[in-house]
Amino acid sequence: MAFPVAPPPEGDAPRPRAAEIFLYSYAAIVTVTALTRLDLTRGNWSIALAHALIIMWLWLVTRPGLGPTGRVLREVMPLIIVLAGYGALDVLSGGGQRPAHDSVLLAWENGAFGMQPARDWWRGHTSPFWSTLLHGVYFFYYVILAVPALYFLLRGDWSAFRRLTRNVVCTFCVCFLVFVLYPVAGPYYVFEHPTGLFVDNLPARMVYAALASGSSFGAAFPSSHVAATTATELATFRGSRVLGWVLLVPVILMPIATVYTQMHYAWDAIAGVLVGMVVPWIAGRLEQPA
Repeated sequence: MAFPVAPPPEGDAPRPRAAEIFLYSYAAIVTVTALTRLDLTRGNWSIALAHALIIMWLWLVTRPGLGPTGRVLREVMPLIIVLAGYGALDVLSGGGQRPAHDSVLLAWENGAFGMQPARDWWRGHTSPFWSTLLHGVYFFYYVILAVPALYFLLRGDWSAFRRLTRNVVCTFCVCFLVFVLYPVAGPYYVFEHPTGLFVDNLPARMVYAALASGSSFGAAFPSSHVAATTATELATFRGSRVLGWVLLVPVILMPIATVYTQMHYAWDAIAGVLVGMVVPWIAGRLEQPA
């Protein structure tokens, strides 16, 4: 297998990393959960099988004697697996057949803010400029995740890439587990979609097109957009100050964007920031020498 940079060096018998521990735990829980939800959709057979294969793959790559290809795959596959796993969430919920807990979030919103920020903010302060900017930030999520990963990978900076993978994979695993066990549909499903000048711009059309082709029911709390970009920024800044500063503004704007564009409740965004900061810290502690 040809690769544009040198593979990570061969070491002793590899012990499981935090990303692998989180991914293994998540895959095990999802395998069992999918088998208990076959009444929702037969597609959960495929979800259970796929996650069982993830467990087997994790066992293989944590064994000694990996060759260059195996060492590269060990680095890059957890990120690919967890990103691909988003699509399984909709199958696990039976396309929305599982009851969602939006009433809890709606009560939290009203109790904390005296209104529903995701619904009332843009309606009371409709701005084509801010709509264009913040829909653009929301869509920029994909760039925030991809650019640092490719940058570190193509530089052959395996230490920085491993830190990024650890932050992102562990954060997604926690978010996805909450989505599976405590689904919240979110404002996108609960409120009427914005219309008129507010969505009459290219970034808004791009966001709604992406959601139409790949949205998963129940994946609102905590906001994985906010959590993953926060976790990514923490790892990126340690690996490259320049790239970290470049991404800082969209990362800071992401919680605002998710609420103003009516994609997430305010508490989704708040919880996303907390998850994106706390989970990487816990994951980092797991990898510190005893």
